[in-house]
Amino acid sequence: MSTALLIGTTACSSDDNPSGEAPAPSTAQSAADRSSTTSSAPADIPASQVVAGLTAAGYTCGRDGDYAICTTGPVAVWVLTGDHKRPPVVSLHSLGAAEKATADIAKVLPQALEIAHVAPAQRISEWFGQQAGKTTAQVTEGDWQVELSVEVDTEEPGAHLSLMDRLCKTDCVAE
Repeated sequence: MSTALLIGTTACSSDDNPSGEAPAPSTAQSAADRSSTTSSAPADIPASQVVAGLTAAGYTCGRDGDYAICTTGPVAVWVLTGDHKRPPVVSLHSLGAAEKATADIAKVLPQALEIAHVAPAQRISEWFGQQAGKTTAQVTEGDWQVELSVEVDTEEPGAHLSLMDRLCKTDCVAE
């Protein structure tokens, strides 16, 4: 497994690490430590490394315009690519009936937030768990604006959870 992580990280890493050594694993800082901070500057990683982490975790990743889309089961994690110090947008999507779609997102949310180094991951996951039955909700946690949207009366019902980096100042959304 560590070989797969090394290969995935090396294959998608940027030129910020010319030695070719794998970056320190995300477990170097515990999830509790990351979730207790509002700014996670030391843990920031670019979109390419988030995609590498999702790939190493078993997600299947591809591209659609400005987004990398990584899927696991019924959930797709969209990561806005670019040269930011961290992705300005990370969103999770699942199609289907509202209850099932939100439950599917809830299953992968903690892991996706950890891989993307979104803090405070635990508070965001707990907040999401409290939104059962709602079609829209939003909260600000740390540096992130978090928005839930559930489509119920459409041709493609489903749930969408978007996290936008409030510190991003340029090229913060896809064109």
